[in-house]
Amino acid sequence: MKMFKKLFAVAALATCAVPVLAQDAENEGLDYKPFPHVFVGVSGGAQTTFTNYDNTKLITQTAGLGIGAWFTPVVGARLHVNGLWNKGAFKNSSMDQKYEYKYATTDLDLMLNMVTLFGKKNYYPLNLYLIGGLGLNTAWDNDEAYAMKNVMPLAWKGTRLSHNARVGAQLDYNICKNLSVNAEITANSLSDRYNSKINEKDDWQMTAQLGLTFKFGYKAIPVPEPVEEWATRIDTIWYNEDAYSPRVEGGTIAWNVFYEIRESDYIDADQQLAKIGAFLKDHRECKVTVKSYADAGTGNPKINMEYSQQRSEKAVQALKDAGVNGDIITAEYFGDTVQPFEENDKNRVSIITATGVKDVQDKYTVKKYRTEEVRYRVK
Repeated sequence: MKMFKKLFAVAALATCAVPVLAQDAENEGLDYKPFPHVFVGVSGGAQTTFTNYDNTKLITQTAGLGIGAWFTPVVGARLHVNGLWNKGAFKNSSMDQKYEYKYATTDLDLMLNMVTLFGKKNYYPLNLYLIGGLGLNTAWDNDEAYAMKNVMPLAWKGTRLSHNARVGAQLDYNICKNLSVNAEITANSLSDRYNSKINEKDDWQMTAQLGLTFKFGYKAIPVPEPVEEWATRIDTIWYNEDAYSPRVEGGTIAWNVFYEIRESDYIDADQQLAKIGAFLKDHRECKVTVKSYADAGTGNPKINMEYSQQRSEKAVQALKDAGVNGDIITAEYFGDTVQPFEENDKNRVSIITATGVKDVQDKYTVKKYRTEEVRYRVK
């Protein structure tokens, strides 16, 4: 038991001296934290109990199941069950005796990773674990040994329970994140009382097994939120803007009012007066002239002069009635002394002319720019 006390002392020292370095898994190139995690291991192999008999004849199969966890890169623990069937024997002066029975061993094992304990990293694919534990051992189907009680006075019948102490080592190789293969050798110090052998001293049982370990319960390495970096710059923005150039534009509009023979009434007055009103509204400094005529082909000069006068007077009155200021109207009449048109019938006419000026703005496009402070994301 002194050896186990030393083993647990080393484990306590390792637990205190080695920080939980597995949290720094980013430095190992992993996308997860390898520690802590839990595992389930299955194994199978052979075992033998060392006695004063030929041990090569006492080798039997064995199988194991372990459930545990690695708390740090160095320290882990498991609850391990091992067993199947076993052989025992004794040798005395009269005869050699060999017998069979079934057994199961349950241990609580402490596991130390010697690679990470003395290595510079927290994670290695290949690891060597030292194993030490304590537990209970039970055996049953001891009937064959009981039948030999004449030569084995200490033999007994039924199920027996005893202690077990274990030391060993496991070589483990990680195939991938969740699976590893391993080879394990352990030496178990178990009570002799359960196997019906004639002496009462503890025996050493050696097991050698190959196994698979399934690992899970890892924690993901948090993905850091991207750090946003912003900066500002001054941008020049070009744009088009409408501009206007003022100028004064002159305007002239004229209407011909034709009459029938011996007529002087203002024909189509409403339509023509509306056009004159629109012109005067859009212009300033307006002047309106009315010039009336008579055709030389009919009447005589005196009558024709009278007709042309009547025509001018009635046209001026119509303009005033429509709201045109009389101060800007100038009227003249010429009878048949002047013939403005070659066609005789067209010379029975009043020619109304309006002139004026207006302010206009010529539109053009100007290229301009402005500066703006723009905030943009760098990263």
